Amino acid sequence: MKSTPYRPTMIDMPEIDRIEDWLIGQALHSPDMPKMFGELCEKLAECEVPICRALLAWATLHPLIEAETAFWEAQIGIEHQQFTHSEEEQEDWLKSPMRSALMERREILRRRLEGGNAELDYPLCVELSAKGYTDYMVITTGFDMPAISDMKGNTGIIVSWATQKPGGFSDDEVAAIHYIQKRLALAARANLEAQVTQTIAETYLGQWAGSRVLNGQIRHGDGETINAVIFYCDMRNSTRIAEDLGPERYLKFLNTYFEATGGPVLAHGGEILDFIGDAVLGVFPIAGNDLGTAVERALAAADELRERIAALNGSKSNDPHLTVGLALSVGEVMFGNIGVANRLTFSVIGQTVHAAARMETLTKKVHRDILMTAEIAALASHRAEPVGAFALDGFAVERPLFALSTR
Repeated sequence: MKSTPYRPTMIDMPEIDRIEDWLIGQALHSPDMPKMFGELCEKLAECEVPICRALLAWATLHPLIEAETAFWEAQIGIEHQQFTHSEEEQEDWLKSPMRSALMERREILRRRLEGGNAELDYPLCVELSAKGYTDYMVITTGFDMPAISDMKGNTGIIVSWATQKPGGFSDDEVAAIHYIQKRLALAARANLEAQVTQTIAETYLGQWAGSRVLNGQIRHGDGETINAVIFYCDMRNSTRIAEDLGPERYLKFLNTYFEATGGPVLAHGGEILDFIGDAVLGVFPIAGNDLGTAVERALAAADELRERIAALNGSKSNDPHLTVGLALSVGEVMFGNIGVANRLTFSVIGQTVHAAARMETLTKKVHRDILMTAEIAALASHRAEPVGAFALDGFAVERPLFALSTR
């Protein structure tokens, strides 16, 4: 990066106040965090705050993502990065001043990077000094978030700021950065709370149901009638497997099973509405009268389920042999809130769901892993194999059922 010529300036506080007003406006909405941080850095630079490099980091609550960063550099822009729970801590992070500030719970960690008194005790400081940076500081701003209160006080933001200005940041510039970072923290907190709320809703209810709840469909009995393909899958011999494995190993095995059976539903545009013991209840809503697309997605999910089960059984793990039964039915269902007023779940109810559950039970009797109704079979062309007509418990007349042959 080319060094920028700096001239002695006084911080324009009215301009800083305008940045504060802008951040308050951001806090009232749900801004994109990296974009907001990038804009903030640009606004500070325009106000003669001589930042050339900045990194914002924050922890989040997500089943896959543990933390995120937004990195800004003058004349380059913003870069967003996410870190998963499974990723090992990198050497750069373990030896970084940001980690030291977090571990030591320091509000500010500052290092001068030029001259005979340069403090180059971190590899990053050595690197920045070689690139012409003169001053580097890390500022932590903590805040409470009730949704993730168990994170042992590690909620908040941490930001590193660096400059190439000769002599480093002035006292006024440090004060301005401190002042603005607290306002940034307010906007970040509002954004993160919204993200956490959406993540929780979508993780525990599903994207489709979660969006309805967040949009206000939360009253007891709220719902709508829709047409959908129901995907109902259950594990065979689960009681024996649970006894053989014990609680801890069975829980791990169960999650592997759900990944193999529920994963295909999500991969092909469906929604998982519930895990009922070791059963998966999925739904493929029918948009308009487009039954064909919903059936095509459900059948693709069924095929992928077979492939994933076969892969698990063909692996060299010590897990038990996994077999499942799957039923596909189609029709009208009620999609909405059921339960008691202060403990609701969002699910589907109706005879179409009951039919799928009864059909899954029949997979054992007819020795076929996937059964489907006549309506679905009509769209499965040459892959539908009749297995007979059956009286389903709770239904007045027998229904013809079909097995899905392999591709």
